[in-house]
Amino acid sequence: MSTLNFPEGRPIDLACLGRLAVDLYSQQFGSRLEDARSMAMYLGGSSANQAFGVARLGLKSAMISRVGNEHMGRFLTETLEKEGCDTSQVQIDHERLTALVLLGLKDRDTFPLLFMRENCADMALDAAAIREDFIAQCRALAITGTHLSTPGTRAASAAALAHAKKHGVVRVLDIDYRPVLWGLTPRGAGENRYVADAHVTQQLQEMLPEFDLLVGTEEEFFIAGGVPDDLIASLRAVRKVSNATLVVKRGALGCCVIAGVIPFHIDVAPTFKGERVEVLNVLGAGDAFLSGLLASLLQGKDWAQSTQVANACGAIVVSRHACSAAMPTQAELAHWFSGSRNPKVDADAQLAHLHRVSVKRTQWDEMCVMAYDHRSQFKDMAKEVGANELLIPYLKKLLVLATEKAEKECQLQGHMGVLIDGGSLGLDALATATGRGWWVGRPVELPGSRPLRFDETQSIGSALIHWPTEHVAKCLVHYHPDDATDLRLEQEATVLELWEATRESGNELLLEIILPKDLVKAGEEDSAVLRAIERFYNLGIKPEWWKLAPMQESGWAELQKMLDARDPYCRGAVILGLNKPLQYLAESFADATNPVVKGFMVGRTLWADASKRWLKSELNDQGFVDEVAANYATLVQAWRGRKSAATRDSIKKAA
Repeated sequence: MSTLNFPEGRPIDLACLGRLAVDLYSQQFGSRLEDARSMAMYLGGSSANQAFGVARLGLKSAMISRVGNEHMGRFLTETLEKEGCDTSQVQIDHERLTALVLLGLKDRDTFPLLFMRENCADMALDAAAIREDFIAQCRALAITGTHLSTPGTRAASAAALAHAKKHGVVRVLDIDYRPVLWGLTPRGAGENRYVADAHVTQQLQEMLPEFDLLVGTEEEFFIAGGVPDDLIASLRAVRKVSNATLVVKRGALGCCVIAGVIPFHIDVAPTFKGERVEVLNVLGAGDAFLSGLLASLLQGKDWAQSTQVANACGAIVVSRHACSAAMPTQAELAHWFSGSRNPKVDADAQLAHLHRVSVKRTQWDEMCVMAYDHRSQFKDMAKEVGANELLIPYLKKLLVLATEKAEKECQLQGHMGVLIDGGSLGLDALATATGRGWWVGRPVELPGSRPLRFDETQSIGSALIHWPTEHVAKCLVHYHPDDATDLRLEQEATVLELWEATRESGNELLLEIILPKDLVKAGEEDSAVLRAIERFYNLGIKPEWWKLAPMQESGWAELQKMLDARDPYCRGAVILGLNKPLQYLAESFADATNPVVKGFMVGRTLWADASKRWLKSELNDQGFVDEVAANYATLVQAWRGRKSAATRDSIKKAA
């Protein structure tokens, strides 16, 4: 057990008070910040990173800070909330903007860092709005040293600390010394981590008695103790004003925990070994360390166990881009300590996969998807009835309205999805469907291509750069495991290219397998599809979704076994329509009771006939929307009643 006495039975494990900002990281490694071409946006700020990291490790955290009443402020609060962090105490500033930080990765020792914090929102934290009743619900309170640097934030910190002391909350200081934020360096020298300054030392030492745990690097204890380049003397100076447990972070060497008398040499102090890994980016490593340390201590682990987790968290984050987004999950830590990890962190495929799939994601336990990503089929339809192709984009927007109508009438909120193409035919419809809480899929394949080719691009990675993250890359591949060797290898290489591109872009992948008719043998369809899926797993491809033709119950059961063994984090499978009649699909749903089948993705069955009549002006806009929505509702009824014979009979009569 640790020497800290965390109260039990409270709803918030850790509240973090301090910096909450947007980090804009250069995506060009090895580049000066002046030469950056593009930036990636993440949640940042030391306190925010810690709140995020502790939540990611399964504890309940809360953020006490302030953001602007604008897009960046909403980005930060939404990011914290998605990770499970309480943001009820994040104040909204109607005058100031949310803080920004620009960061670059020039080399292992050079990290250009530019704080855009002039009169920013989080440094205007209002002490009067710090609620005692909320602090009383917390087990621990962590404060960043930056918020001791100005009278306003110092007052807010003091108010929170007073409430915490009154209610027995364990109080933690992350010294987090950034000289630029104390006004000690030029504004462009944000990466400078140490400047000796007596005034800063005085300001810190006035507050040190209020804390139970002090955490910092050797340089941060230099500033806290006021004795440059003499760690032991600085620690003794800190001990004169504070009885807190001291945790000294020493990078790859690990850390020291000093609960009592300061030893004559730091190496004599209780030391917990660190992890040696190849460094990509040291920024955020300390926040990851403290997240792992506090999460473990709050779970009742002792110092040896807690520092082991803390050091692992720091090691993982230094090997990755960004701070908060790089924080590990519990599943990643389990793999890290399993004894089977790759010593080269960035080469550990399983660790990278777990980092992607074991984070909190929107759950889709039931998927009812209307597909109108078709391109050649719509063009053929227009040609068949003599209609102008320019009508197709408008027709697809009507299909969005039909989807919206069905969502309301069938109460499908949280279960609704669409497949829409992003080219000239579907771009307007896709934009209308994006950002409203639907599952949104988007095709990448050139229609009908075999071997597989990408549509409108020779470089799928370049194309995905411009996609919203919520768009799922859907790829239909006409594939059979018994294809001619050259054809099979070519198609597999193209799917691998897509797989790697989605891992980099952050988009999920849905792989749709359709067996070529000339290779399909009656009664062997299910086994051929399962062999194809196994082949892709053997190649290391682990899509989030599989889209498959209806299978027998035994086929779905075999798929479940395969996913359990090869990728337990796979979201599951959905049934494709292939323009089959409603009756056929309704009956096929009866075999899809295995939990691995999450729903359906059906297109022409729902809208083909109505579309032809609309294109011929035999059906007006509202009539088209109503008819498609009614067909969709019929299919939803079939899906939800697939276990009931009576329901299937009613669907058969309706069809």
